[in-house]
Amino acid sequence: QVQLVESGGGLVQPGGSLRLSCAASGLTFGSRAMGWFRQAPGKEREFVATINWSGLNTYYVDSVKGRFAISRDNAKNTVYLQMNSLKPEDTAVYYCAATMRAIPTWNKDQYAYWGQGTQVTVSS
Repeated sequence: QVQLVESGGGLVQPGGSLRLSCAASGLTFGSRAMGWFRQAPGKEREFVATINWSGLNTYYVDSVKGRFAISRDNAKNTVYLQMNSLKPEDTAVYYCAATMRAIPTWNKDQYAYWGQGTQVTVSS
């Protein structure tokens, strides 16, 4: 049984930082690309970042480039999202997802497994 469990969300002031973690089990983590998505109230779930199986290739949505960093530790079956210089518009539920392939993708339809999400709220 595949499980993806996110942690690290919370309330932070604008300009602050958070680090999200996603612990995976029940799948061959080291051979899969992983991604982070987010969904704000009343909006579609959107792509945030993705990383290939080795961690050497990463891609981001334009709105987070230079502020967010995705990384992974295959020995720990964990993917991370470091979020810096947070803005109120970053407020959303953040989801970790696993693809069925090694190549990263922004397309949420290519992701086979999803976590339950963790709330990130950026507010003063």
